[in-house]
Amino acid sequence: MTTLLLDAEALYAELREGVRPLLKPDTSLVGIWSGGAWLAEQLRADLQLPNPHGVISSTLHRDDFGERGLASGTDATHLPFSIDGRHILLIDDVLYTGRTIRAVLNELFDFGRPASVQLAVLVDRGGRELPIHAAYAAARVALPASQRLSLAREEQGGRFTFTVKEER
Repeated sequence: MTTLLLDAEALYAELREGVRPLLKPDTSLVGIWSGGAWLAEQLRADLQLPNPHGVISSTLHRDDFGERGLASGTDATHLPFSIDGRHILLIDDVLYTGRTIRAVLNELFDFGRPASVQLAVLVDRGGRELPIHAAYAAARVALPASQRLSLAREEQGGRFTFTVKEER
């Protein structure tokens, strides 16, 4: 059995540089709860972006809502700006099937009609079930469907790390 070693901090540095060409003066970052929200917050600070960032949840628009139900109240959408006519750069930690992105787009359009929406991710692990594509991915990896790749953020210092778990 091989162990997947991904340096989340090094990939974050690549993501930070990779999103620069995607930014327009009126672009707002919107992080997908939870890993994408952490990344968007850090990107906004590191890139010294003037626009506030938002957080968006996929919970209410998921196609598996009946199975999952509502998560804790900490994953609510918070968009402190008007969506209408704005360029949105969605940020997520791991892109897999595309189902979360589809749900997030539905949630986003509940708030208005953006000028454009692009997606940047830390890791694209393939396995798409929907025609969703990231404008930028810091890394592309292949994992068995039985494994889940998750981003974690340390409470002290805020460093990013990855965990790989077997799903049953």
